[in-house]
This record gives sequence, structure tokens and C-alpha cells, in this order.
Amino acid sequence: MESSADLVAAEDVLLFVNAAITSTGQREFHSGADEQQLSLDFLHAYVRINYRPLYAASLALDINDHNAALIVRRLLETAGEATAQERRTEGRLIAARLARLPAPRVYRLFRALRAAKVNNRRTRAIMRDWLVARPDPALDAVKYRAGLKCAARHAHLAPDGGRGGDGELGDFLFAPGRRTRFTSPLLDAWRRAHYEQGALYELPFTVAEGFAAQHGIGRRAFLERIAPRMTRLERLRVQESARAHRAEVPTDLRGMPLTRLASYVLGLSLDDRAARRAELTGALRAAARRTAGARAGTWGRVAAVLDDSFSTTGSRQKRRRPLATALACHFLLEALAECYLPRWTSGRQDALLAYPYGPTPLGMRLLEALEDAPERLVIVSDGWDNAPPGLAGEVLRIWRTRLDPEHRTSVVHLNPVYDAEDFAVRRLTAAVPTAGVRNAEDLPALVQLARFAEGRTGLAELRAHLDDRVRRFLAEETDEAGVTA
Repeated sequence: MESSADLVAAEDVLLFVNAAITSTGQREFHSGADEQQLSLDFLHAYVRINYRPLYAASLALDINDHNAALIVRRLLETAGEATAQERRTEGRLIAARLARLPAPRVYRLFRALRAAKVNNRRTRAIMRDWLVARPDPALDAVKYRAGLKCAARHAHLAPDGGRGGDGELGDFLFAPGRRTRFTSPLLDAWRRAHYEQGALYELPFTVAEGFAAQHGIGRRAFLERIAPRMTRLERLRVQESARAHRAEVPTDLRGMPLTRLASYVLGLSLDDRAARRAELTGALRAAARRTAGARAGTWGRVAAVLDDSFSTTGSRQKRRRPLATALACHFLLEALAECYLPRWTSGRQDALLAYPYGPTPLGMRLLEALEDAPERLVIVSDGWDNAPPGLAGEVLRIWRTRLDPEHRTSVVHLNPVYDAEDFAVRRLTAAVPTAGVRNAEDLPALVQLARFAEGRTGLAELRAHLDDRVRRFLAEETDEAGVTA
């Protein structure tokens, strides 16, 4: 039987994992950026000091990139606190996680390590290995020039990552005027773009954008001509700017990640969504089916209570993010279920036309959902039940303790918003497990993780779960490295 200390430890670690999934240190609807950052920094320090192996193991979970980078930084800054065995495990986890992080995030991490004067042999080796594994050094030199220069200087690395060559990358980064031309087409296009407008259209979009401003090129003309060089995500991000300048930038929604696609859809006007209903609905369902994979149609009779109240507006930094998560979960649950019964807090039936509106009558929607006698009930909400306040918690408590003590209906609450004041994602009731969620793609794994939040399992079972995730995480990285090689 678990001791009270182990149960507390399990709860502490789960608090941290939920925070690391949901919080990015940015403003939320109910709390400011300073509160979020202060709360998150405290949790990082507390869990690192008291549960360092579990802190490192969380790199193998579905935490967001912001917190993954913070964990890597904290582990490298405090390497002296770890045992030799812990450092070996941490090194493998760090390398595996860095390989999955976006390059701009990793370069920002390297700059933060330099600012903190973290420059031990272990850190230099991690930076060197990551740079050597980069598939296109010339692209990094052009697109992330400042970051690559900082990393090379801090870790005393050759700019080409030890690939040999004539030192062209080094000259490009540190002495670009030394050469009249570069043999790499991308590097030479960057040189020519300083005085030749046509050359900037050979560069990545984010780099060409700066040169276009220097040359005074109109936004509409630039966007339409650079469109073939843009990635799928870049095309989505510039849609609002393109519409404002009446530029035609075609988008390809095929293959888009589900939650990102939901965010794009919510950024469109209601008229645009209605006019493109078949295209958008088809893209969302296709993304949901890809995410569901072999689990499609295996979850039986599923009911969902989905929050589209006014608080899902989010904040300026995270516009409509809670609603985008709910919309993406809606389509994923539809794909996972054999029979799917959604309930939106607003009462609307058309998910594609969702927008933040009104109070949060979770209790009323829960009563309606439970009347359908589902095998699973999934709640996606920030937990601010206010119409009337507290009804949702009472409905769930009575359902679990009196009407369904045998757990015939599995109930889980997924919360996309971190509550900085309580150092946790807001719960509806202790009778129902709650887990943080940021991307709908992680929903199946989070439903499994949420069972630890019921308070009936302790540290031993949680450790076993984390150990299993770490083994699979590192195995996946080894397999990918083998395929690449």
C-alpha cells in the first residue's frame, strides 16, 4: 500500500506535468503573463529539486515546447546536482527532445545557456551533436544566422559542424565580406539579395521578408511571388495579412496537424467558414482520422461536453486557443467513437461555426450528456463553471458516488488552461480525474494519464508509467536515427 508521502509525491509530479502541458508563461483569460511565469518557475524549481529523475522523465511526455526547453535548461544549469547515472539518462532524454523541438526554439535555448554562462563539457557536447545532425547547415546559416553564430561561439564549434569543407559557412557567419561569391546557392542568394531584388525570392520566406522591406517591395507583390517558397504553416500564418493586402496566397490544408488546423479555421470569418464548409470540414475530419489511426471507431459510445463560452477567447498571445483545442477534440472524438454525442456549452449544434460566447453552463450540459448513457464522457473546458456556479462539480460528484459507483461510464476532464493561482489546471470535482491539454493530438495519451489524478494510484505506478514512456521515447529516437543513417 502506498504511503501518504508517495501519494503526495505522485500528486506533485502530476501538478507539474499538467502545468507543463498547458502553460506557456503567456497571458491567459483569467491571469496575466507575470502570474503565469512566476507560478511556472516555482513548479519547475520545486519538482527539479525534490523529484529530479521524474522531472527529467517528463521530457518523454506530451509537454509543450516551452516547458521542454525550460527543463533542458534547468537540467544543464544544475548538472552538478545529479548523479553520474542520472546525468547519462538526462543526456539521452535531452538529445531526444531537442531533436523534436523546432529549430528556432533550440537556438533560443542555446542563447539562454550562453547568457547563463552554462558552458560545461556536457552542454558543449549536446550542442555539437544537435548541430551535426542538422540536415541543411546552409539553410540554418541563412534562416537562423544569429542563433548559429551564438552556438558556434559558445561551444567553440566549427560552423560546419565538423563536416569538413573550405570554411564557407564560417566565412558566411563571421566574415561575409571576405568572399565575392559563395558556392552554396542559398548562401550566394543571401549575398546577392542585398542589392538584387530578384535574389530574395530564392531565400526562405522569413529571411526574404526582411530584404523585401529593405527594397521597399509592396506586401501584395511580395507575398504572391514568394508563395512558392513558403512552407504550409507559413502560408497559414500569413492569411490574415494576405487578405488585408488582397494578395492571393493559396493554402493546402492536407496534412495539417489537427489543432493547428482548428486554429486556422477559427481565424476565418463565419461567412468564410460557411462558404467553405465542405473543404474545411473535410480537412478537419481527415486530420482527425490520421490522428486516431488504428484507434478510429474503437471507443464505443462517447459523449463530449465542449466549452465555447466567452472565456475561450483566450488572450492576445493565445487567441482562441482554448476554443481551438475544444474544436480539434470534437473532431478527434468523432473519429475515435463508434457513436458520438457532442454538447457545446452555448447549445449550438454547428461546430464549424463555433465562436466564444456567453457563460459556462457546464452542469446543465453534463446532465444532458449523462442522460445519453455513454461509455465515455470527455469534458473539454477551462473549468470556470458559472451558470450556476458549482453545478458541474455536484452533478459529477453525485453521479460518481451514488448513480455510477461501478464506473460504468468513464469520465475525464481535459483542461486547456493553467490556473496560475492554484499551480494547477482547474478541477471540477475530486471525483473526476483532470489532465491538462494543449493539443488535441495528445488526447488519447492524456486520457490514460488522467487516471493517475484520481488519487487512487501512487508514486510506484506513476514511476512505472513514466519509465515505460521514457523507454518508448528513447527507442523511437534510436529508430529514427537508424533510418536517417
